[in-house]
Amino acid sequence: MSVHKEVKRVTTFSLQEMKLRNEKIAMLTAYDYSMATILDDAGVDVLLVGDSASNVMAGHETTLPITLDQMIYHASSVVRAVKRALVIVDLPFGSYQGNSKEALNSAIRIMKESGAHGVKLEGGVEIVESVQRIITAGIPVVGHLGLTPQSIYKFGTYTVRAKEQAEAEKLKSDAKALEEAGCCAVVIEKIPAALGKEVSESLNIPTIGIGAGPDCDGQVLVVNDMLGLTKGFTPRFLRQYLNLYGQIKGAAEGYVSDVKSRSFPNEKEQY
Repeated sequence: MSVHKEVKRVTTFSLQEMKLRNEKIAMLTAYDYSMATILDDAGVDVLLVGDSASNVMAGHETTLPITLDQMIYHASSVVRAVKRALVIVDLPFGSYQGNSKEALNSAIRIMKESGAHGVKLEGGVEIVESVQRIITAGIPVVGHLGLTPQSIYKFGTYTVRAKEQAEAEKLKSDAKALEEAGCCAVVIEKIPAALGKEVSESLNIPTIGIGAGPDCDGQVLVVNDMLGLTKGFTPRFLRQYLNLYGQIKGAAEGYVSDVKSRSFPNEKEQY
C-alpha cells in the first residue's frame, strides 16, 4: 500500500502563522499553466496573477489596458496548475475604483470564474469601503501601497514613493486602515527600506515587499523579470536568477540554423 503524502495548501491563515513565527513568505507572479506548475512545484507560497500581465504578456506600456475578462483567463490558467500555493488575483484598473458595488461584483466574478483564493486592490483609505464589502462576501483581500502602477499617470514616474514625510505618514495610516478593514496582507512597493521595516512592525498582518527592503514579512517579484525574460529591465530591487532571454534566443537560433541546413529533422526524428 503506497502512502500518499497530502500537499498542505497555503491559506491566508498560513500567511498569518508565517509572520508570527518569523518565516518569510515567497511570492511570485504567474500568468499561465506551464509556469504556475513549475513555481508551485518549487514551493512558492503565493502566486500573484498580476495585472503586470498587461506588460509582460500583452506588451502594453502600463497595467491599465488589461480587462477583467483577461485577468480571469490568466487566473483560471494558473489555478488549474496549483496544488499548494495561495492564488491571489489583481482587480484590474477600472473594475473597483470609486464604486464598492462594482468592486464586489468584480471580485465575485474572479472567484467564481477562475477558482482563485483572493483578490488584490491598489490604494489606501480611498478603497476601504470596497475592501470591506468584498471581505463581507467572504473573499480574502490583499492591499497594495507605495508605488501603485494603476496610478502611474497620477505619479508621472515609476520612482521610489514615500521619501517625503507627508507621503510616508499617509502610507502608514493607509496600511493601518487596510488592516482594520480586514485585509489579510499588504504589498508595499518601491519605498525606503526603513519605512518598509516600520510598516511591517506596526501591522499584525504580513507585508510583502517589492523594492521595500529586507524587513518585510515576504517578498514578491515579477517572474519574467526574475528569470531574465524581460529584455533590458534592471531596476535596483530586481535580482535576476537566470538570463532566459539569452538562452531562449540561443536555442531558437540553433533551431533556425538546423532547419535551414537540413540537419533537423534527422533519421531518428522521423517515422
